[in-house]
Amino acid sequence: MAHVPIEAVPTLEAAIYLPMVLDVLDNDFAVIDAGEFKLKYRYFHLIDKARNNVHEDFKKTKAYLHRHQLKVVRGNSDELFTEYYFHYQQAMEVRRYSNIRLRNKIENLLEYYFKHALYEVKEVWHSE
Repeated sequence: MAHVPIEAVPTLEAAIYLPMVLDVLDNDFAVIDAGEFKLKYRYFHLIDKARNNVHEDFKKTKAYLHRHQLKVVRGNSDELFTEYYFHYQQAMEVRRYSNIRLRNKIENLLEYYFKHALYEVKEVWHSE
């Protein structure tokens, strides 16, 4: 019986985290759009660049999963944990993630993507 390869776990987890990061960025974009910010363009540009980078990484993640016949399915969740099913060939592995761990990981990823986006948009802002 096949087992989920251990080297695939970070990519499987990215398939969990990256859609969540996109949801947060999309929600932030909508809040800023509805808000009364004087200089919305700067925020939009930063969020849009971060969102584009997340999309690129998610596209690579999905391609890896497809190439290696891997699949992630969200299972049950409660106040403390969320289950995810990792499928590989005929094998299925159930992993439970603490909702606090998920939130912390999303916050870390947001910081990572904002740092990279800020570096990239600084060049654009300085040229304007």
